[in-house]
Amino acid sequence: MAEPEFYARVSARAGVPVETARALTEATLRTLAERISGGEADDLSAHVAHELRPLLARARVEDPEVFGYDEFLRRVAERSGASPSDAERGARAVLQALHRVVGPAQFNRALSQLPREIAELAQPTPRPA
Repeated sequence: MAEPEFYARVSARAGVPVETARALTEATLRTLAERISGGEADDLSAHVAHELRPLLARARVEDPEVFGYDEFLRRVAERSGASPSDAERGARAVLQALHRVVGPAQFNRALSQLPREIAELAQPTPRPA
């Protein structure tokens, strides 16, 4: 999926303008790369648009930082300049879009390194009827 299409998908899912979706995407991917192993981050980066790859890149294959849901969202909000609620909706939208791009097997390997609350952001939310 091309970078503009990825941002458009995040924008639609999160209900935010495309520029906000861009900031949320960058913040979420950087934060995700900190929370999973360098090897998993590299594996994910191989599946995203060329322009998004540096956001998942790590200098060394190393152990991930250990932090939970609240810190994950705090970092996304701080990096993107978004409100906490936009950061949560945005992170959810980015992870769901990433899941579609990467595919279930690879994505689930990366999610297995996350606390349950963060991994649940990637689960589709039921849409109102």
